[in-house]
Amino acid sequence: MAELDYLGVREQAALLAKRQVSAAELTEHAIARIEKLDGALNAVVVKTFDAARAEAREADAALARGDRRALLGIPITVKEAFNIAGLPTTWGVQRFQDWIAKEDAVAVQRLRAAGAIILGKTNVPVHLADWQTYNDIYGVTSNPWDLSRTPGGSSGGSAASLAAGYVALELGSDIGGSLRVPAHFCGVFAHKPSYGLVPLRGQTPPGLDPLPVAVDFAVAGPMARSASDLALALDLIAGPDEPEAVAYRLALPAPRHTALKGFRVLVLDEHPAIPTDAATRKALWELADNLAKSGAIIERESPHLPGLMLVACIYTQQLASFFGADLPAEAFHRLEALTKSLPADDLSLDQLRLRGLVISHRDWIQADRTRVWVCARWRELFRHADAVLCPVASTPAFPHDHSSEPRKRTIVIDGAEHPYLEQIQWSGLATLAGLPSTALPIGFSPEGLPIGAQLIGPYLEDRTPIALAELIEREFGGFRAPPGL
Repeated sequence: MAELDYLGVREQAALLAKRQVSAAELTEHAIARIEKLDGALNAVVVKTFDAARAEAREADAALARGDRRALLGIPITVKEAFNIAGLPTTWGVQRFQDWIAKEDAVAVQRLRAAGAIILGKTNVPVHLADWQTYNDIYGVTSNPWDLSRTPGGSSGGSAASLAAGYVALELGSDIGGSLRVPAHFCGVFAHKPSYGLVPLRGQTPPGLDPLPVAVDFAVAGPMARSASDLALALDLIAGPDEPEAVAYRLALPAPRHTALKGFRVLVLDEHPAIPTDAATRKALWELADNLAKSGAIIERESPHLPGLMLVACIYTQQLASFFGADLPAEAFHRLEALTKSLPADDLSLDQLRLRGLVISHRDWIQADRTRVWVCARWRELFRHADAVLCPVASTPAFPHDHSSEPRKRTIVIDGAEHPYLEQIQWSGLATLAGLPSTALPIGFSPEGLPIGAQLIGPYLEDRTPIALAELIEREFGGFRAPPGL
């Protein structure tokens, strides 16, 4: 059964439809692989194997009746942050380790309705707030390419599960690169949807009511080992939640192109807030050269691109405010006193992050008006380009570092140390304006680690970056299994 290890969703569905494999066999194979490999990786931290076996038997009976739902009989795993009825949702926070969800998150409901069999939940960092995946409840998750390195975060367990061949589809979320960074570090695909495209109800901090409301910047999206499986999954989970569904229906436009020839791609490899290492830049430009040889139109600059440092400042300030909303009152007042001592002008990004934790409503509105202006600049840019190709992060996967709080850590880029948290700025390009972004593997570092890139597309034109990723995968290659797995 080794040939089943790295089959995609569509390939598994084809075998099921032809009765060449059963849902029970796919499920048992996935369970056996998790039991064999996960002692070292620690990706699947909540296991529902008995329930999955029962669901597989039901799926086989449905397939025998001629049912052909898109995911019928396909085993998947789901990021721990999503509610699944009867299972714990902790977000890696110890005080919530006994909190049990009463109903499935909306995105989980939609995957189940399509026939997916859920094998369990995958690990996350505390509060989903790191590019490393570890917590005191479930421990440390490692990268299948190198156990001494992070798989990324916060959907780190999700990416590791895919790269290790446990499942072909995962459900993750993203506010600071949490889909895209793990995909980049583990050599898989992920799609950060346009803001508001996929309902977040049930991807809610434990202990809170899962209300049907939008959360600034945050999105839920699919992860897979191919771009075509991203497209399939997005179609299943996208669409308005209950309040909006009264009036709204989803009608995503078709991709702008169906071949590489004619695709207009703006390539960015440098950010003023943090450098990009040589290996990542090399892989990026090798892809750009291949695209140009295939007839794509490659641009290195655009007068319509919003200022990257302006985007970084507004994103840093508003994202800090988002996280500050959950501060306990005592911590809030301490930070308020601290930030009053910060200079009013020429604030560093780190100072902006601190000040953002206690931002006033007036200051939020001012920042948000700038965000609206940034969105307008992106709309103008996408009248002249179809996608922006740029890094997901400054380096490939880095070694585990649990030495201190993230604000005090550093990241080594081409031999020099830089502030750990500034890695977020490549993710913030798409996040601040709510743009879709597809992460895809594009090469390897000299150490043999995966290197990914992101394709940022126009707002609500999610099919365009996914289609471009699929064309790139078809022409130049995509996922490769880690050695020894």
